[in-house]
Amino acid sequence: MQIKDVILTPGNGAFFYDDQAAIRAGVGQDGFVYVGEPLTPGFRTIRVPAACLCIGLVLEDDTVAWGDMMGVQYSGAGGRDQLFDVGGIRDLTSRVVVPRLLNVDSSRFLAACFSAFELHEGERLPLSIEYGVSQALLSAAAHAARSTMAEVVCAEFGLAMPHRRVPIYCQSGDAREINVDKMILKAVDVLPHGLINTRSKFGVGGETFLDFVKWVAQRVKQIGQPGYHPVLHFDVYGWIGMEIGLDVQRIADFISKVADVVPEFTVNIESPADFGSTAAQVDNYARVVSILDARASRARIVVDERCNTLEEVRLFAEAKATHLVQIKTPDVGSIADSARAVLLCKENDVGAYVGGSCSETDLSARATVHISVATQADMMLAKPGMGVDEGLSIVGNEQNRLLAMLDRRRAQNLNAA
Repeated sequence: MQIKDVILTPGNGAFFYDDQAAIRAGVGQDGFVYVGEPLTPGFRTIRVPAACLCIGLVLEDDTVAWGDMMGVQYSGAGGRDQLFDVGGIRDLTSRVVVPRLLNVDSSRFLAACFSAFELHEGERLPLSIEYGVSQALLSAAAHAARSTMAEVVCAEFGLAMPHRRVPIYCQSGDAREINVDKMILKAVDVLPHGLINTRSKFGVGGETFLDFVKWVAQRVKQIGQPGYHPVLHFDVYGWIGMEIGLDVQRIADFISKVADVVPEFTVNIESPADFGSTAAQVDNYARVVSILDARASRARIVVDERCNTLEEVRLFAEAKATHLVQIKTPDVGSIADSARAVLLCKENDVGAYVGGSCSETDLSARATVHISVATQADMMLAKPGMGVDEGLSIVGNEQNRLLAMLDRRRAQNLNAA
């Protein structure tokens, strides 16, 4: 299946790109706007509307297979690519990637990705390009095979056809209380994230955060249906380390304390500290994991910052430097690498969480559902946006439709046999 033309058009992400360094420094807010000067290169203001670049592959039969390129909310932080620039990405895609795409067989997903993402001038393409183009190539391969994108992934990686539903995880944004209630009423599997990204939200010694953890657990009991027992997952954006210091023992003690205040729940703590480099992060997170495991704690740490690419995922997984890896799909690059990252985590008995960002689009979210289900990840993010309802609807419905189609395919194969 040849690609005979390529369409590029700008679009909107579902949230905003934010300057994490400026927010951590304690800038004020005026309504939805951050007040102050940006600190991260590329940001002209602290909060920037998320943009994307849509790419359409026009196939031989005039079907158009689409994908979306974008960055993550906290671009330029934690070793990530710089702020997404639609004009620059469009120019590079037009000059370098489009000619490559016109020469690939889009029915062969992995081979097409390999050809499209060769080094340019000795360097890897921006990961946002890999991300969006790979979505389009996976869609094209599914069209050629007259199958789902998940089935293409299974065929290319030699995986059995999936049958298990992947748990869905929601994030609250700043509307914590209202969105926690929404999550509980909708019986979300993993909640609530909490967006603990400033000193005021974490509190002196973490007391404000601990109060929020206890409130979430109490609220689950108050308004949740009988038998509802979600995993509690909180992203603290490095504030444990920033507030109590980077001593590994003290960090492990605090994480244990969080689990102890809600003993009936499993608790995930994402990004407890930022040790400044990938190597330091691997070393120190491995020590925290070892301490928590020795205590048989119900707390699990989740790595995000400093663990972006497939090779960085490999470092953390092989070192057992986390209980769960957030595979932040736009930062990984090609969604083929997101699939590889899940499988790599499984090989090393480390949890795999297919995440991403609120700044993504409906199209990229649906594509990553197929990656999550095909590889049978441990959980996946409801995205895009910061509202619970929209992301949960997009990801949840895509998973339900996919599993229904796979059940039908299994029944057809059984009848044919």
